[in-house]
Amino acid sequence: MNKMIGALRRTFGVVREHVGTDHLGNKYYIVPEQKTWTGRLVRAKRLVEASNPTEHEYMEGSIPIEWDAWIRGRRKEPPSVEELAENEAYRQQIKLKAMEVEEKDLALKAKEYEQGLVATPSRTVAAGHAAATSFGKQELGEEPTSTANTFQPGSWRPNPKQKA
Repeated sequence: MNKMIGALRRTFGVVREHVGTDHLGNKYYIVPEQKTWTGRLVRAKRLVEASNPTEHEYMEGSIPIEWDAWIRGRRKEPPSVEELAENEAYRQQIKLKAMEVEEKDLALKAKEYEQGLVATPSRTVAAGHAAATSFGKQELGEEPTSTANTFQPGSWRPNPKQKA
């Protein structure tokens, strides 16, 4: 009976078995190992039928990580619904913790700037083109206006109109 089923499969094309569907609507299939009519062994294949089949609209993350690992043969069994839900909850938890750490870091930096422990970063807006020799350089003023946070060596020159 199995030989007859195999002959029908080879005659009428490849039969694929539906393995699962992810939350994005992508469908996953496996084509079992088969023998051709000549007796050659054809390895099993894993396929994905994308919910959005146009290639130019493919975005990274269109296939969940667990399913991607199954498609590429890095795991033997397809992911279960429970595993997918558990991993998604874990990823959300990590994102929340990262946001908390970032907020604490920003608060600590603000406190250090306030107390004068760290100099505030200078925010120089450069005018002109990057190829120009004066790009990013501040124009020299007549009055010494530099402070400890923005002092640049050689940035002040005495007024040539005043003579001692």
